[in-house]
Amino acid sequence: MIGSDPKKLRAAIFDVDGVLLASPHERAWRDALVGFADPSRFTPELYETQVAGKPRMAGAVAALTALGVLHPERQAADYAERKQKRLEELIRDGQFSAFPDALRFVQSIAALGLPSAVASSSKNANGMMKAVKLPSGRSLFDIFSVNVCGWDLPKGKPDPAIFLLAAQGLGIEPEACFVAEDAPAGIKAALAGGMASLGIARNDDELLLQSAGAEMVVTSFDQIAIDDLAQGRLSRRSS
Repeated sequence: MIGSDPKKLRAAIFDVDGVLLASPHERAWRDALVGFADPSRFTPELYETQVAGKPRMAGAVAALTALGVLHPERQAADYAERKQKRLEELIRDGQFSAFPDALRFVQSIAALGLPSAVASSSKNANGMMKAVKLPSGRSLFDIFSVNVCGWDLPKGKPDPAIFLLAAQGLGIEPEACFVAEDAPAGIKAALAGGMASLGIARNDDELLLQSAGAEMVVTSFDQIAIDDLAQGRLSRRSS
């Protein structure tokens, strides 16, 4: 259980890709590797450990370095540009969707009156969220009171700056916020910011998130007890 007194949780901060949306980012990074390295070597684990949660250029350098590409810093800009073009193609083709459990969860906490924010390094997150419609007629983008997606910051995750900005926008002290993340870099950023960390393991990567320091790891938001959140506690729903 996270949020036992005196540490009562009063706000939620969400990453987007892999947490709220099944986005085509990983596929775009993989497809763009043609001419740089064998795309088949760009595994889900490499994406999660080296790229996910990082700004575009940092992710490009990290991926090329991990794949042993010569002079990764020199080639990163070209690789990142190719990735972005491919990503935009996939988004235009509608190659993304919202996770149903995430939609249920964000609407449930909104009904509780719990303030929430989205915080992603992706500059494409807002466009995708605006395309996801809720039963109320609002979009997923509209449900969050604070949005710091795609901001240009000096450092990306695991630096906590983006989450601290979200907490500041919410008007809630960091230690009273929990962060939902699917990437080790995001978990480390939450912890560095003094926030509670909830790992969302959608790719059989529970151990990876736990090793990054996640205080709780679930495979679905449906495993979270909504009633406990009303009391400021993050815990698993009883079976």
